[in-house]
Amino acid sequence: MIALITGATSGIGKSATIEFAKHGYDLIITGRRAERLAELKEMLTKDYSVKVLDLCFDIRDAKQVETAVKAIPAEFRNIDVLVNNAGLAAGLSGIQDGKLDHWERMIDTNIKGLLYITKQIAQLMIPHKKGHIINIGSIAGKEVYANGNVYCATKHAVDALNKGMRIDLLAHGIRVSSINPGMVETEFSIVRFDGDEERAKKVYENIVPLKPEDIAETIYWVASRPAHVNINDIIIMPTIQANSTTVLR
Repeated sequence: MIALITGATSGIGKSATIEFAKHGYDLIITGRRAERLAELKEMLTKDYSVKVLDLCFDIRDAKQVETAVKAIPAEFRNIDVLVNNAGLAAGLSGIQDGKLDHWERMIDTNIKGLLYITKQIAQLMIPHKKGHIINIGSIAGKEVYANGNVYCATKHAVDALNKGMRIDLLAHGIRVSSINPGMVETEFSIVRFDGDEERAKKVYENIVPLKPEDIAETIYWVASRPAHVNINDIIIMPTIQANSTTVLR
């Protein structure tokens, strides 16, 4: 069994690679940080005795995605699971104050990047009449909150694409699922606040958020259901969070 996990060098993606490796999956790990990819590959092969292919590319660049997928060697091309994890939030401003760079990074990563890699991997899965695409969405794809405008829009797009993929790939025997977490303590807020670690820490003060391992276990559980079972959609929240804005501190 082979799983391809995007955004694998940190957070949910990294935890997912470990969870799948624990269960004997060979892995294709992708990201933009070559050094981190190499370190993760070394750890996975040493600790779990699985085969690992690391692909360093920018998922926002369609040509880079196509080139990377075409270069996958034969022994890794029969991909069973694609985990579309690469994604980010940038900024937290009203629509009138938003930065174009933030908007473009979110749209290019969360929507276009997901489309680029899904198209390539779906084409590899279709001849085998099997496969599973798991899209990592967000509670922000189910609700909208103040100053979350474009990030919420991108995650609503992921929610719509998840439903569309489910329909389009049905005849090809490919399962499609979405996992939509609430607050998970990762590098998410550090990225959102442009590296401001102090501001990022305040997001998780006086609460017990989800851990990346919680989501990784859920991803694997979804992937490990019998072939006749498709988990269409999951919303997973920490106990202290009722919705996007109601949090018990």
